[in-house]
Amino acid sequence: MVRSLLKTVAVAFMGSMVVCSSVLGAEYFSVTRDGINVRSGPGTDSDILFEVPKGYPLEVIAKEGQWVKVSDYEGDKGYILESLLSKTPYVIVKVKECNVRSGPSTNDAVVGNVAKDVIFQKLEQKGDWVKISHPQLTGWVHKTLIWPN
Repeated sequence: MVRSLLKTVAVAFMGSMVVCSSVLGAEYFSVTRDGINVRSGPGTDSDILFEVPKGYPLEVIAKEGQWVKVSDYEGDKGYILESLLSKTPYVIVKVKECNVRSGPSTNDAVVGNVAKDVIFQKLEQKGDWVKISHPQLTGWVHKTLIWPN
């Protein structure tokens, strides 16, 4: 009886560890150049679902050979050849518009305003604030306004 109970607890604990590591261990990549096709399956013979620009951030769902199944911030899924992805961190604005500030606080000056779907390179993070860079603008945004955060 005790051995059976311990086995049940151990299995439940192991299962929760797998769930926790999946949630905490999300892996993100960005696209290396403009005009990369996201396909319906792992191969160049699969249909093109949509095209993404350089820096577009994607979450890895699975790897199948040289292909990576990915999901974007809107939940759209597809496949990209792994060699077209980079670990360089980028983020995308997920709200209609947001302020970019000179520092990591709402007390800091607004240095720009950006629209949904603008892509930035992620430079650093301080608490809930992320320092981002774009060829025309560098500053700080709150993490709830971007993906991945």
